[in-house]
Amino acid sequence: MEHPATTSRPSGPPPTAPWTLPGIGLLKGLAVTATNMIQSYYRKDRMTTVQYPEERATISPNFRNFPFLVYDGSDAMAGLRCTACSICENECPPQCIYIVLDRDENGKSLKRPKVFDIDVSVCMNCGICAEVCPFDSIYMDGEYELSTSDRFGGLLFNKQRLARSTDYHAQLRPLQAAEVAARRKADEDKKLAAQAAKEAKAKADKEAKEKAAKEQAAPE
Repeated sequence: MEHPATTSRPSGPPPTAPWTLPGIGLLKGLAVTATNMIQSYYRKDRMTTVQYPEERATISPNFRNFPFLVYDGSDAMAGLRCTACSICENECPPQCIYIVLDRDENGKSLKRPKVFDIDVSVCMNCGICAEVCPFDSIYMDGEYELSTSDRFGGLLFNKQRLARSTDYHAQLRPLQAAEVAARRKADEDKKLAAQAAKEAKAKADKEAKEKAAKEQAAPE
């Protein structure tokens, strides 16, 4: 019976690492720290400290805090894109959104919110409301200086407090706002084209009927 070949091992003690000065690794780490600290005083890319509140750090477009409502035009309440569909209210995990649909005297829906409140003391900044909104009306804000001594009223934002213009959205997230504006304009152009085609067809049908009526009324 043959035995498998065994790997020969060198005899003697294992090789040792070359001798180094004790604490050399610590000294190298301290040198790197000192270099970075000194460079932070004169190199602009190293000057990470911001003299808050006199200075403000640039907010990343990916930063999100509490939601806000977008409106078109100059009138915040009349231009709100929100139609009070309540999708965001139903999808909100902590249930911090409260919406009441506005109606006329006959009870017909006006497709706008009479009440739109968000309790930001409960909101967990997940952004689900912005993801599920089909009307491009709600997005996550970048405002973070919201401390207040009023635990209840100061942290319950109504639609007047939540309303932000399209210019604000464009300043906060330029790429996202431009994409939304282009998509909404394309949809509006499509609707206008469909409406124009419908009116042209109705006009052609009317003219055809009038022509047929004249032909029938004319003596042979």
